[in-house]
Amino acid sequence: MGRPSRRVRTLLMTLGVLAVLAMAFTMFAGFWTDWLWYRSVHYSSVFTTTLWTKIGLFFVFGLLMALAVGFNIWLAHRLRPPLSAMSMEQQNLDRYRMGIAPYKKWLLLGITALVGLIAGASAAGQWRTWLMWVNGVPFGQKDPQFKLDVAFYAFDLPWYRFLLGFGFAAVILSVIAAALTHYLYGGLRVTSPGARATAAATGHLSVLIGVFVAFKAVAYWLDRYGLAVKSSDFKATDNWTGLRYVDANAYLPAKTILFCIAVICALLFFATLWRRTWQLPVIGFGLMVLSAILIGGLYPAIVQKFQVQPNEQAKEAPYVEKNLKATRDAYGIDGTQVTDYDGKSKTEDLTKLRKDVDDAASIRIMDPNIVSPTFQQLQQMRKYYAFPNNLDVDRYNKDGQDQDTVIGLRELNLAGVDKQNWINNHFRYTHGYGVVAAKGTEVDSEGRPVFTESNLPSEGELPRYEQRIYYGEKTTTYSIVGGPQKEIDYSDDSGEKTTSYKGDGGVNLSNPINRAAYAVAFNEPQILYSGAIGDGSRILYNRTPKDRVEAVAPWLTIDGDAYPAVVNGRIQWIVDAYTTTNGYPYASRTTLGDTTADSLTAANDNRAVVAQQNQVNYIRNSVKATVDAYTGDVKLYQWDTKDPVLKTWMKAFPDTVQPKSAITGDLMAHLRYPQDLFKVQRELLTRYHVDDADTFLSGSEVWQVPEDPTNKSGDAVPPYYLSMKMPDQQQQSFSLTTTFTPNGRDNLSAFMAVDAEAGTSGYGKIRILKLPTSTTVDGPKQVQSQFNSEQDIAESIRLLRGGDSEVEYGNLLTVPLDGGLLYVEPVYVRGGGLKYPLLRKVLVTYGGQTAFEDTLDEALDKVFGAEGATPEPPDQGDDGTTRPPTSSDPTVQDALDDAQAAFEAGQKALKENDWTAYGEAQKDLEEALQRAEDAQAKADRDAAGKNGDKSDGKSDGKSGDQDGDQASPSPDPSSSG
Repeated sequence: MGRPSRRVRTLLMTLGVLAVLAMAFTMFAGFWTDWLWYRSVHYSSVFTTTLWTKIGLFFVFGLLMALAVGFNIWLAHRLRPPLSAMSMEQQNLDRYRMGIAPYKKWLLLGITALVGLIAGASAAGQWRTWLMWVNGVPFGQKDPQFKLDVAFYAFDLPWYRFLLGFGFAAVILSVIAAALTHYLYGGLRVTSPGARATAAATGHLSVLIGVFVAFKAVAYWLDRYGLAVKSSDFKATDNWTGLRYVDANAYLPAKTILFCIAVICALLFFATLWRRTWQLPVIGFGLMVLSAILIGGLYPAIVQKFQVQPNEQAKEAPYVEKNLKATRDAYGIDGTQVTDYDGKSKTEDLTKLRKDVDDAASIRIMDPNIVSPTFQQLQQMRKYYAFPNNLDVDRYNKDGQDQDTVIGLRELNLAGVDKQNWINNHFRYTHGYGVVAAKGTEVDSEGRPVFTESNLPSEGELPRYEQRIYYGEKTTTYSIVGGPQKEIDYSDDSGEKTTSYKGDGGVNLSNPINRAAYAVAFNEPQILYSGAIGDGSRILYNRTPKDRVEAVAPWLTIDGDAYPAVVNGRIQWIVDAYTTTNGYPYASRTTLGDTTADSLTAANDNRAVVAQQNQVNYIRNSVKATVDAYTGDVKLYQWDTKDPVLKTWMKAFPDTVQPKSAITGDLMAHLRYPQDLFKVQRELLTRYHVDDADTFLSGSEVWQVPEDPTNKSGDAVPPYYLSMKMPDQQQQSFSLTTTFTPNGRDNLSAFMAVDAEAGTSGYGKIRILKLPTSTTVDGPKQVQSQFNSEQDIAESIRLLRGGDSEVEYGNLLTVPLDGGLLYVEPVYVRGGGLKYPLLRKVLVTYGGQTAFEDTLDEALDKVFGAEGATPEPPDQGDDGTTRPPTSSDPTVQDALDDAQAAFEAGQKALKENDWTAYGEAQKDLEEALQRAEDAQAKADRDAAGKNGDKSDGKSDGKSGDQDGDQASPSPDPSSSG
């Protein structure tokens, strides 16, 4: 019987050890995989610096809290009275004292360990505050009240407040622990007659309370400086920050007086070590509380009521001026150029105006937020590819001229994989393929994009580049590549092409420890034993550009819209990143999530809103980041070389941010002014475009960002990229534009544009054209209403909506032209069963004249009554009537002929008021158009397939593997960063 018993004990012990090891490895797996990932992207210093900072803060402050509480428990126990002196009340506690007596040391260790762990965990969360304090760089600017460098408020004050909060917590916990110990061992009495506390207990607790009051004195002193960054409600603006009249003349002296009272009160508590009585400390504490109510609360209210309110304009003006200057500096809007603009043209020569349009702007009629389904239908090629819901606008040089281009990547879409399983989802279908780009200013005769890069593999005007996309906005799952299992590269008429990843991205899975760690971290046991993983296998994860930049630079705030560009033979995701603080004195705060939201972010989850509840009062686009779509390589470039916040973080994380000089010319050509920064600045400029305190206080010049008139969401209109020329510019520049309306009204009050083309001398220059308040100029909503209310246009739109067709309004662009404002809006139609929009009409208005025509040129000619470039004449029949476009495809042509016959029958029925016949004609027209569209779509697909065959033949292996599967379009990806 003895041997089985030992075997059972041995087995149980073994199982227990294995269970502990399993739990330890589970905890270790998360840490180990994080370390491997950071090492794979060459930012291991970020991981180690952050980790050691957190560990250091955890142990230092955890130990301090444990020592503070533990020492006071030990001291209270040491100062306990002798048992013979204990009262009946205390003798009743004997059983509790006897119960804990054998475990006193363990109980003390347990309590101190618990409070230490909690305090340490809280302190570890302050790693950013610590690093900013210890590495802080001066701003070189001083606040107007205390004459301290801004760095004190941005870097020092937050750390001092943390230390103060930690001190308060330590003292409070020590008081509670000491009081309980004194009560348990007879130092304090509650119900017994006679003295309520022994002299030792009185002295001990008095000192602790004195320390608490001393900390309160420090808090009052820091509160004086905190007034410079204090937010308050003020009728002039939301989130007002800085001192006002009542702060400078009531709260500031009150805080100083309360500081002095608190110091005296603390000394009275310390005096109980010699005078063992609570009388004076209690009187002092009561005086401090009464002073806080009278001096800190009642007196400022009296000053506000009887001094400020009767003459608020004069009293607050000096402080408003400080707020105006600080806010404009903090948000980078201090150089904004505000110019008066008539809003109405004075030129009577319409022919000249018509010619000036082309010089004023390259009007983009291809809306990147509308045409994604069109790209999807015409260029998806395979179900396992997809485009983002919102495409991007960039510039590409063609024949020496920059061309506004709508661009999107054909990214991986696992939802389109026919057979869903672990191998297909993570080994075979691993990447997207190729760029698709179209001219922003043109469409073809059928309203489709004019592609400058298309087909599969992609070909066109772009230089040769690596086309495989392993990292993208839609790539949210992990892939295991480079091992025995071949990947689907792309498919053409000859069948599927395969490839094997040759980049250095991801983490190597050859090591069994790594495989086990990822099997645990991803909760996927197959990673540990799958035969599809072998030598050379690498796991790719954290694959969206935003996630990668956030991970390697956790101290940056990331813009919500990353965009792709072909740079030096690679597809690079370009990510704008910001440094922020909420400690800039006198600068009003804003909530980034609210300020950067608009009708696009509300409708599209893929376009993120930055830092939803992150309140800031200083922001700089200090970093431009890139993410290689093939290797996942992340690079951070210093963009704002003067930003002290970035310099601080560069001291904390050396060698993580490359200098601005490292940006190549090819990359510089695609950098642009970021949208989220522009949206923050335009929101601030609704109030801070004025530099006069009286005007600011009166609120007479308050603007608002108008609602998007092209939909009924009620959200703000998004800003638009557009190559255009402001009145004081000699030539067009790539710009980011928006409009303003007066607060609560719909007429236009201003137009704003910023030079968005990086690398130019004017980059970041904000210009505002301010319209006169004495006249009314139509704003975006009024222009849209005018479009919709004109009878001819309304009838045309109604006809476009015939059957189950949908009409979608594109971006309403605003262009300054000779003192007036030109509005242009493309109109798209999803006709019949067609699931993608085509440009069918263009709305144009200028100076009260409106046109709704098939093309932009026709609409401009009609508005100005003069022709620009001579258009091709439409086909006409023998009777002079306009004929529809012809097609070489007989099936399409038959459908077009039927559509023309149905249209003519409908027009005849309209003239005769025969509504029954008109309804039948509309049904016939819809059916014929649907046949034409279906036939044309089939012809397009067939043509694309033939082009793909030709391209494969012309450029043997333009974009394939070097191992014989397919030739590579660019140098070996593994040779890159």
